Amino acid sequence: MSTARARRRGGPTLIGSANALRGMERFYGDLSEGAEPLDVALEVVKIVEADPRDHSVGLGGLPDERGHVTLDAAVMHGPTHNSGAVGCIENILHPSEVARLVMERTDHCLIVGPGAYRFARDHGHPHAELLTDEAREIWLRWRESMSERDDRLPPRAKEGEKSGKVIRGHSGDEVAVEDLLWDERITGTIHCSALGKTGDVACTTTTSGLAWKIPGRVGDSPIVGAGLYCDQEVGSAGGTGRGESAILANASFAAVELMRHGRAPADALREVLERVKRQAKRASAWQPELIREDGQPSFDLQLYAVDLGGRTAGMSLRGRGNYAVADPENGPRHEPLVGV
Repeated sequence: MSTARARRRGGPTLIGSANALRGMERFYGDLSEGAEPLDVALEVVKIVEADPRDHSVGLGGLPDERGHVTLDAAVMHGPTHNSGAVGCIENILHPSEVARLVMERTDHCLIVGPGAYRFARDHGHPHAELLTDEAREIWLRWRESMSERDDRLPPRAKEGEKSGKVIRGHSGDEVAVEDLLWDERITGTIHCSALGKTGDVACTTTTSGLAWKIPGRVGDSPIVGAGLYCDQEVGSAGGTGRGESAILANASFAAVELMRHGRAPADALREVLERVKRQAKRASAWQPELIREDGQPSFDLQLYAVDLGGRTAGMSLRGRGNYAVADPENGPRHEPLVGV
């Protein structure tokens, strides 16, 4: 099948992380009616950026180890093959919108830190306090339980009692706060790739990053080729999960390139994740915590892809949780992530 023929066959499609479903339900109709794919993808992720109940992105995102919420975001536009991103930006509610401004109003691909904040303010974005009371409470409990040798004390609880507080990550999994403090650190992120009615593609990824990260840490989300990538000749891909593994594998670019050479989205994602497994095993020689006793990675990485024919796939290292997808046949819905 030729690329042109595949493009004609592909209907309006959205794919991304599980927490993108609400936005897809609200805006898939616009995409179906011919809206610009990048406009729709941004509206999808902005719902989560502004939701204080989602602790992986934007308002209410979990902070770095010093209690600062820092955000990363990127956009990419297939028809112009252009991108924009911001990294380690604070006090701006919608970093995805600022990333688009970087793409459209500068000759740069990435602006970071205080410069990104100033750039956003210059373009009319208001200052926003992003650390909510709930996120601050979770961060304080993490800090107070870091060590038994300091002077900080966690709040007292009755013997055997847990708070019962549960928060939800990007893949739809529910994580108990007690586990989050040590075992299941939120890795953040919402991704959305869009294939429009005319065959145009675009994508965006936005995140508050790894909970309790070292200040200044930037993951894969604002790095074109790692956290997201699209090509008007092929399709689009993006990821959530352990950002370092996506960076080292250049995961989104690799998936798109495999599709360029004829792989179906599922086959392309499977190959990238198998590479990630092999890379983690090599790295475990000096970082043994990356591999479990059974030889599998101790972390997770979720990847999502759509080609110009409208074929989609969502896969992960663990095959746990869901991803979100919307297409002409079945509309917006969750599908289970396929493990490798």
